[in-house]
Amino acid sequence: MSVRASLRRLPLAAARPAIPRRSFHATPRAFVKVGQEIPDLEVLVEGSPGNKVNLADEFRSGDGYIVGVPGAFSGTCSAQHVPSYINHPKLKDAGKVFVVSVNDAFVMKAWGEQLDPAQDTQIRFLGDPAADFTKALDLHWDATAPFGNIRGKRYALKIVDGKVKEAHVEPDNAGFNVSDANKVL
Repeated sequence: MSVRASLRRLPLAAARPAIPRRSFHATPRAFVKVGQEIPDLEVLVEGSPGNKVNLADEFRSGDGYIVGVPGAFSGTCSAQHVPSYINHPKLKDAGKVFVVSVNDAFVMKAWGEQLDPAQDTQIRFLGDPAADFTKALDLHWDATAPFGNIRGKRYALKIVDGKVKEAHVEPDNAGFNVSDANKVL
């Protein structure tokens, strides 16, 4: 018996391949929330792949900010977003400040050296190579078109006592409005 003949004998639903249904949700995606603890993960890297940084540990001994960017060396990140923190007059009173991007440690090190060559600001540049930290905060997005892979949204989180006290997340993922240092610090 031919395949075509055998398909005619099956009920119509069985003859057609199953098509996955997409569900529609009118509610926005849930992402990091005020009051949420910083993920206790050793996945961020600083300077080299072997130098792991755990931000939950870092914020046990002080408060500060996590500034998330879609990509090191990208236009808005390099020309506006991170410089808004580097040049802000209240930076010295901000506590610990970490810039996090879905990049490797070497890229983040080079980018930090370019933006803050004298390292006067004490801002630390951390890579999240597999986006594990970014995904734990649900701050990732499919940036295949502009960047080629999953990236982090542009954001700024104020951290107090190891928890998110304020979340400034760009609604369009990569815009530059709510996470500007002038609105955050």
